[in-house]
Amino acid sequence: MCPLRLIPRIFLFDEDEIAPEVRAQRVLNKGRLPALARYILDNPDDYVFSALTASIDGDVTFESIGDQGAGMRAGQIRVPMAARFLINDGQHRRAAIELALKDNPDLGDETIAVVFFHDAGLARSQQMFADLNRHAVRPSRSIGVLYDHRDDLAGLTRLLALKSPVFKQHVEMASSTLSARSSKLFTLSALHSANQSLLQGLKLKKKAAEEVAQVFWERIDTLVPEWQMVRNRAMTAADVRRDYIHSHGIALHALGRIGNTLLRESVDPQKWAPRLDPLSKVDWARSNPAWEGRAIIGGKVSKSHTQVTLTVNYLRHALGLPLSPEEQRAEDAYQRGEA
Repeated sequence: MCPLRLIPRIFLFDEDEIAPEVRAQRVLNKGRLPALARYILDNPDDYVFSALTASIDGDVTFESIGDQGAGMRAGQIRVPMAARFLINDGQHRRAAIELALKDNPDLGDETIAVVFFHDAGLARSQQMFADLNRHAVRPSRSIGVLYDHRDDLAGLTRLLALKSPVFKQHVEMASSTLSARSSKLFTLSALHSANQSLLQGLKLKKKAAEEVAQVFWERIDTLVPEWQMVRNRAMTAADVRRDYIHSHGIALHALGRIGNTLLRESVDPQKWAPRLDPLSKVDWARSNPAWEGRAIIGGKVSKSHTQVTLTVNYLRHALGLPLSPEEQRAEDAYQRGEA
């Protein structure tokens, strides 16, 4: 266990702009550091970091406390002051710790676990990095939302998925993709992105945000009969996903952006809810040629930034809402056949 205040001092990271083949690490992505540092600063009592892995380039010796049994495995490692410590895994954690300590020096007494290896040269260090990251799998975005108890928006999304009559029992909570035979209509990650778009920039307290989101999606539900048919078992979720796009992430995201526009004018449902009525006339079927090039590329639903924008544009047109300058540029490019 190493005190955080020592991490920036003794653990070096080769940040020189040298060729990858003579480095033992990837280039530091400084854009990740503010979020990592803020995570430490905002959660000083319960932040969690995995261990750093470092190599020691020096004459390292181990002195056990016993000559036999378990005592032979416990003891002290002696490292010369001139030894060089090189981080093999955890350079972003190290840099974030350094950044956080500048804002809150009291964090210096906290500790982090470090696994040491004796430096056996560049080839060994590069192999260690490859081995450490070979089988690393980033968890799905849905799992991230499901297990995140710090973020109010994640909590709001879980509440809707578990309690709302619109989504209850029809949201895939663990995976961010749905198999062709899945009995679920939505993914938790798609619903989270939609809520993020819906509530963006709205200064609502937690309870008010929950109420607004629930009322909004219940209103959308009345305008999308296929969602109700799945709940009534008149259609299967698999058939709806196959034949329509309104349960896909791109549609939920676009609906969230449309809702955000209306909510910025007024959060009173009596004012914004009737303005959504034209959505009942939108043809959400995949076979609708209007979706090709907007939500569908080459027969497959695409959720790229441009496709989301073009889908929003289509819905804005249906509701008689103006386009933003960015949306207008995307629409102009689409009409010229450049999208």
